[in-house]
Amino acid sequence: MNWLSLEALLIGVNKYSTVIGRVWLSVVFIFRMLVFVVAVQPVWGDDLKDFVCNTAQPGCTQVCYDQTFPISHVRLWALQLILITCPSLLVVGHVKLREMKNQNKANTEQGKKKYANPGRKRGGLWWTYLFSLIFKTFIDAGFLYILHYIYTGFDLPTLIKCNLYPCPNVVDCYLSRPTEKKIFTIFMVTSSVLCILMCLIEMCYLVFKRCKKMFFEHIEKKRMRYAEQHELGALSQSRCKCRVDPTASTHSLSKLKKDVAANEVS
Repeated sequence: MNWLSLEALLIGVNKYSTVIGRVWLSVVFIFRMLVFVVAVQPVWGDDLKDFVCNTAQPGCTQVCYDQTFPISHVRLWALQLILITCPSLLVVGHVKLREMKNQNKANTEQGKKKYANPGRKRGGLWWTYLFSLIFKTFIDAGFLYILHYIYTGFDLPTLIKCNLYPCPNVVDCYLSRPTEKKIFTIFMVTSSVLCILMCLIEMCYLVFKRCKKMFFEHIEKKRMRYAEQHELGALSQSRCKCRVDPTASTHSLSKLKKDVAANEVS
């Protein structure tokens, strides 16, 4: 594994994540991927070679192993880790697309930018981030269900009885280091459940933050609308006063002219 590429990917995804998202990344890369590479793979090793049945019949051990382990735990977890990291790359790709649009607009419109902060989770990027969380949650939950369905739980038996062809009769097969494998299975399952809970919490956090922002924007619009109406009312009242004052002065002037004319006649 190229750890420099992994570190660059972690820094790139971590840059555009929330606080909960950064903790999720730490759990994935330290408690899941690092444990998987350093401990889980060596423990499983060559399972078929260590899978022993009390028979010398050719092919019996192979068919019993295939019945017991339709898919290896190691390969199942490797596929799971690959798939849960893909949605985070969608967020990074969306941010890079915004940066490209900024660069193109700056080249054509004299330094103007379409996005002031390309990494800010607004508009389409907010939906992309939310979709990535939903996708990761469903992937982890789906793989937990597959693991539980294939092995009827998360336990690994010490003794396995098999009577498939070409076995001559019911044979006993033994799995190497079942207790150690069971411990790592529980550890990987627990870390997956923890990641699911963190994704759910982060989704609730994003939706709550968005609703809170929309609520305050609605209150601000109502306040501005009320201030505009109040200002228009005050302006109309001032206009009415201006109309009354000229009328009153004209009436007084006409009355003065009548008095002057009456004095001249007398």
